[in-house]
Amino acid sequence: MESLISIIIPCYNDWQYVEEAINSALNQTYTNKEVIVVDDGSNTKTKEVLEQLELKITKLITQENSGQSKARNVGIEAARGDYILVLDSDDFFDSTFCTKAMSAFADPKITLVTSFTKRFDEFTSSLYYPQGGQLKDFLMYNEATGSAMFKKKDFLIAGGYDETMRFGFEDWEFYIRLLKNGGKAFVISEVLFNYRSKKNSTTSKANKIKYKLWFFIYEKHKDLYCLYFEDFIIHLLYMIEREENEKNKNIERLEFRIGKAILSPLRYIKSFINKLFNSKEIV
Repeated sequence: MESLISIIIPCYNDWQYVEEAINSALNQTYTNKEVIVVDDGSNTKTKEVLEQLELKITKLITQENSGQSKARNVGIEAARGDYILVLDSDDFFDSTFCTKAMSAFADPKITLVTSFTKRFDEFTSSLYYPQGGQLKDFLMYNEATGSAMFKKKDFLIAGGYDETMRFGFEDWEFYIRLLKNGGKAFVISEVLFNYRSKKNSTTSKANKIKYKLWFFIYEKHKDLYCLYFEDFIIHLLYMIEREENEKNKNIERLEFRIGKAILSPLRYIKSFINKLFNSKEIV
């Protein structure tokens, strides 16, 4: 018999998108699954939508607003499946993701499964290719998407998502603990996940305070970063160099724009004077 997959969808005020997320879970070609939605203190409009969808899903859990980590933990604790797929309520998966992820888990060394990703908003889209890897790789970058599949037993060993992290990067920090005891993250080389970019998303907010969040993660796992000290230092120096190069490019662009703004009127005046004198000569 197929192993049961529990698909956990935390939801906060995503009334416009949550149905698409739920349908992408229900429409998975993998048949032995349950869908658990955790309403994290959403507004009235979202609650109305969730009530309409409740009969389609396995379980709807309601809690006061406590953050994404808490919502995920509550949903996973209620899950009956041996495998967990976390899906944010404004994103959605291709219908074949679960089937292909379970094939990847045939390798006992696999701890986490994700895929290539399409990032999109109202006007544009782009592709993101996470690299996966082992603990050392994840100490430097989050090499998986926030929505990914893992085993419930590994989730319990890792201690779940850090509920104090309410401002982003909680998935990255969780993956570090998930891979701490071995194993690796596998990336399916197909675009099977669709990530919706929003102006006020958790990710966009997190990037505004990324240095504080980085410090929190570095401090919390300083024993691991000391273990890979040389790699970590090389990584930090690379980050600093990249930031400096980007800053210099921006300065050059700014100087060019200022120069263009100053010179354009002068060129116009010069052109006007030339035309004036040329017209006088003709007369």
